[in-house]
Amino acid sequence: MIAVVNYQRHSGAPRSGEPGVHGSLAPEKLDSGFFASRSPGMTSFFGLFALALSACSVEAAPRIYDRDPSLPADLPFSSAVVVGKTIYLSGEIGRVEGGVALVEGGVGPETRQIFDNYKRTLARLGADLSDIVKCTVFLDDMSKFAEMNAAYAQVFPEEKPARSTFGVDGLALGASLEIECLAVKK
Repeated sequence: MIAVVNYQRHSGAPRSGEPGVHGSLAPEKLDSGFFASRSPGMTSFFGLFALALSACSVEAAPRIYDRDPSLPADLPFSSAVVVGKTIYLSGEIGRVEGGVALVEGGVGPETRQIFDNYKRTLARLGADLSDIVKCTVFLDDMSKFAEMNAAYAQVFPEEKPARSTFGVDGLALGASLEIECLAVKK
């Protein structure tokens, strides 16, 4: 059921017996307040529209859970969860493929490795890096921003996802950064 705000012409409070924000979509309630100042045709339109919306059933989109098969089984998370065309990618650190050890070299190599890891995850889901629309970067030291930014620009040389970057106090396994992404399949 869809909630309708009961717009009152002179008072913000609903009249006695009238629905408020969580009120009914009953057609008889459409004859007062906001709808009363509209033409009969508009009142009918709004009433039919509201009733049609309330009759629609919305089914939850199925979820697909992906897990990197190379990760230890005792790590309590999925690599990604897909809902419809949206892929929610778990935060990733610059771990070497097939394990949990970090690549050597600091922020630049870790940034590139993160996206190599994402390439594999996205490929398992029928997507690629061009499907990423948003990244959130967590840096253990904001003085490393330029190094991360240079490596990030290599990964996305053309159109770049929206991005936020935060300085944080400590990351898993002593990583220099962690990146979390959201992708939408084309």
